[in-house]
Amino acid sequence: MTETEKKPASKRDKASAQRRNQILEAAVMCFLERGYHQTGVRDIANRAQVSLGNLYNHFPGKHDVLVEIAMLERKEMDPFLKILAMRSPTPKVLDKFIRAYSKYLAAPENVILTLEISSEAIRQPDIAQLFVENRAELTDALTAVVKRGIDDKDFRAVPDPEQASQIIIEVLEGSAYRSVLSEVPMRKLMGSVKDFILTSLLPRQG
Repeated sequence: MTETEKKPASKRDKASAQRRNQILEAAVMCFLERGYHQTGVRDIANRAQVSLGNLYNHFPGKHDVLVEIAMLERKEMDPFLKILAMRSPTPKVLDKFIRAYSKYLAAPENVILTLEISSEAIRQPDIAQLFVENRAELTDALTAVVKRGIDDKDFRAVPDPEQASQIIIEVLEGSAYRSVLSEVPMRKLMGSVKDFILTSLLPRQG
């Protein structure tokens, strides 16, 4: 049976998918409020208003819920990958990426959830792999922009475009964490952050 010949999802399938999303949303809220390790499976079930048995029908355990959330995080990278794939002049592409990614990162729920996932990635190889793959895809796309900027003479020839791209992402993430922790709006940090990043890439005068 081809893709076009597949039967439409039944009411039961739709209800199951809706319940699965309901559990994931409840888990995210629990992780944000209590932290991953302080959250139990029963807490998630109660928040989702489902029985433990129903939850286990969708996820074998709490770890599997976090894996699914980490997988969904990859989809959230799509808008930024599209920005980096634009064929506009590279300084404009980089500026748009910085603004969009910073806005996403600076949302308190994204900061907390990223910290929860990354801390668990240290202990769990499967989550670590997802975390690394998510970061690698974004880094590769940004590296391509940096390399194109170098070829177009918009950026200076940095020693290692991939390392430069990783540092740019780390600067944005670190600034977003500081914004949330210090309760300083990201917009107040953006001027200095953009100046730092662009100064590191733009051709040096003299």
